[in-house]
Amino acid sequence: MTDVRDRISLDHPKSWYAATAVPHPLYPPLAGRVTTDVCVIGGGYTGLSAALHLAEAGVGVVLLEAGRVGSGASGRNGGQIHTGQRRDQDWIEAHMGRDDARKLWDLAEDAKALLHDLIARHRIDCDLRPGLIVADHKPGYVAHTHAYVRKLAEVYGYPHARPLSRDELAALVGSDAYYGGMIDHGAGHLHPLNLALGLAKAASRAGARLYEHSRAVRITEGARVVVETEGGGAVEADWVLECGDGLQDGLDARVDRHVMPIANYIAATEPLGERARQIIANDAAVADSRFVVNYYRLSRDGRLLFGGGETYRRTLKADPGSFVRPYMLKIFPQLADARIEYGWGGVLGITMTRMPFVRRLSPRVLTASGYSGQGVMLAPLYGKILAEAVRGVVGAFDLLARAPAPAFPGGRLMRWPLLAAGLSYYALRDRL
Repeated sequence: MTDVRDRISLDHPKSWYAATAVPHPLYPPLAGRVTTDVCVIGGGYTGLSAALHLAEAGVGVVLLEAGRVGSGASGRNGGQIHTGQRRDQDWIEAHMGRDDARKLWDLAEDAKALLHDLIARHRIDCDLRPGLIVADHKPGYVAHTHAYVRKLAEVYGYPHARPLSRDELAALVGSDAYYGGMIDHGAGHLHPLNLALGLAKAASRAGARLYEHSRAVRITEGARVVVETEGGGAVEADWVLECGDGLQDGLDARVDRHVMPIANYIAATEPLGERARQIIANDAAVADSRFVVNYYRLSRDGRLLFGGGETYRRTLKADPGSFVRPYMLKIFPQLADARIEYGWGGVLGITMTRMPFVRRLSPRVLTASGYSGQGVMLAPLYGKILAEAVRGVVGAFDLLARAPAPAFPGGRLMRWPLLAAGLSYYALRDRL
């Protein structure tokens, strides 16, 4: 059967991120059979963080990556660092209760702190910068956004967000497409591929064994767990951590039922020179309120990196830059003369509720995936939580396992068309 993993390149795409990546080593493909304490599947933020924290604790760890480390969503995303979980605190309170909502809020703040600590401690050159604007594209959304800012301050003690009126937002973002919103000075943005490459170097230095171009194709559970790779290699381990997110689709049906891959796209303009500050005045990242989010920020060399549009098929667009351009021009028509110099797509994992799928699949197999666009901030911590669970520290893991992430309807055959139909409906609502 052909699945999503077979239909996209698992090397680093021709992106602005790849063009500006820090020097990084090649890791060999797995050859033969190796033994270890823990086998990690997936060389993105979750898997790399899990491998790093296990190795630092003296636990033997082998990491298998189907392509290059960071070649999946971790090296292709918008680089935005949001506050909180993927769903807001109102939703989490309603579905999990106030006690767990508070714990998940604190966990998300821990995730931001860990991200900053990893970057500083391992001297990861990933252009970390503060500030994220949430821009409301419908006037009826603004009152709710402003009320939510007040709630974060009054209930959760979060002082870093403030509301923006339409005029205040227009002074920061050079578009008339928005009616107000908020700015979060505790959030931010970074170079996502360089973050992944830095985590890989740190994990390798700590003693983790990293293997690239070593796609896991079969997991067999017995007295120990054996993971076989496409090239004929195998890893025998006491534990397996499945961290492949959307690109793991087809490996383990227990995850596939709950995590679905979708494709998202980014374009990078030519350097805009003095016009860059007319697009975003304060160097913050921006994400708008659409269901299919437009998200964008300026690069250090003054390009607009604009993410827009999704596809719900198993292939990526052949010309991502042309696909993204209409979304960009709807927000910034003044950039009609700006060249698109890079365009790329990537696959991310989503869940029905947009809450990550963190579960114990069996006594020796754990998973964390389905970040639904929030992985830059959450995934490094969730990788650490997986590493802690292996060592018997399960409080945070059990909290995350309580988050609702039900199976997609339709089973293996019908989940794709049902997903496409549902998401297309919400995409249509954005335009109404």
